[in-house]
Amino acid sequence: MAIWNLGSINIDHVYRMEHLPRPGETLAASSFSTGLGGKGANQSIAAALAGAATQHLGAMGKGDDWVIDRLQSAGVGTGNILRLADTATGHAIILLDSTAENSIIIHPGANRALSVEALTGAMRALTSNDTLLIQNETNCQAEAAQIARAAGARVIYSAAPFDLEALRKVMPHVSILAMNAGEADQLFAAISGDPPVEGLLITRGAEGVEYRDLKDGKTWHHPAFPVDPVDTTGAGDTFAGYFAAALDRGDTIPEALRLASAAAALKVTRAGAGDAIPSLEEVLNFISGQPDI
Repeated sequence: MAIWNLGSINIDHVYRMEHLPRPGETLAASSFSTGLGGKGANQSIAAALAGAATQHLGAMGKGDDWVIDRLQSAGVGTGNILRLADTATGHAIILLDSTAENSIIIHPGANRALSVEALTGAMRALTSNDTLLIQNETNCQAEAAQIARAAGARVIYSAAPFDLEALRKVMPHVSILAMNAGEADQLFAAISGDPPVEGLLITRGAEGVEYRDLKDGKTWHHPAFPVDPVDTTGAGDTFAGYFAAALDRGDTIPEALRLASAAAALKVTRAGAGDAIPSLEEVLNFISGQPDI
């Protein structure tokens, strides 16, 4: 059993300010920092910290070796990350306000420069016991999902950033579709009936999370753990990585929802993205102090 994650690698440039700028407004940031991010890297780190054997599939520029070091230190396998000359590592500009809300601008760089040939070669070792994670920040998503399903693996797709056409291409090969409430609203406004997947995972922020088993009609809910948020960046990625790792090790859906909810709750109490994702030990200690909700 293993997690294979075709995902973005971004260097985050984080600016903190009292409020997010309005159109035409210029603001001075109160602080600036850089760190490791990208939905893909965040999810790989979360899955690895949750205890899953995790291989990252992706690309970055020739420089920025500290990114590889950070991934490896979290336990992520980096042997399948392409290093591309004359292509910038993906990066993001993240604006954070005093209430921990954010606005994000992403430059994909190497994340959109993957080749199907390289991906096919890297995924030869994937088996029916494995899980493929994908998000909408790289190219070759549909091709990777098709390879994984042909091998009998589970495919979990985070439909973010939301793009209906990209989703339509990937969805025939998806096992579990993961979205936030806003993305789910956009999807259901565009299609009739349920999407053609086995499971639907919808995160609702402070309102918690629900999982719909579209095969037997069962639905599970888990409320959000009450915390004081500092930075919501990467919370959904933390949830996705922990949820995938929990399923990979054989947890039930309710168990996976509880573990992932706790990991996401603990993450938002910390500033940063990939660098702020909690370890499994930290998450279990957090859960031990919570009521059975």
